Amino acid sequence: MKCPYCGGEESKVIDSRPTEDGERIRRRRECLVCRKRFTTYEAVETLPLMVIKKDNSREAFDRQKVLNGMLRSCEKRPVSYDQLERAVNNIEQTLLSGYDREVSSVRIGELTMQELKKIDEVAYIRFASVYRQFADVESFFNELEKLMKDRKE
Repeated sequence: MKCPYCGGEESKVIDSRPTEDGERIRRRRECLVCRKRFTTYEAVETLPLMVIKKDNSREAFDRQKVLNGMLRSCEKRPVSYDQLERAVNNIEQTLLSGYDREVSSVRIGELTMQELKKIDEVAYIRFASVYRQFADVESFFNELEKLMKDRKE
């Protein structure tokens, strides 16, 4: 495992434990070159889940892309990394539990918005504004109205 700090290829495992969902092993490692610590995750390899993008091209599902989008939406918000990890795990489990090995990027975006709505409404609106490409203030306002209506129910 290459060190993300110095590129060293030798490290030792300091701690191993399963993640909350039991689907992965979290390993704390220490680089034997620079002595810095980093975390890796080990998971069972399954059939790849393919994402059908809006232009009909296909690429393998990348949970890190989903996590990065959520991180950007939650910037300067009181949301922990663990909350986002759990949300991404929920999204991935939902996708993998389906029978389809191909899923649209639209489906992933909708699942991401559902998870963000549960975690932080401001992050949800931020994500929705980029994802849905609000063209004007009115479409942004309409999304806020839907959120307020859902909150009342």
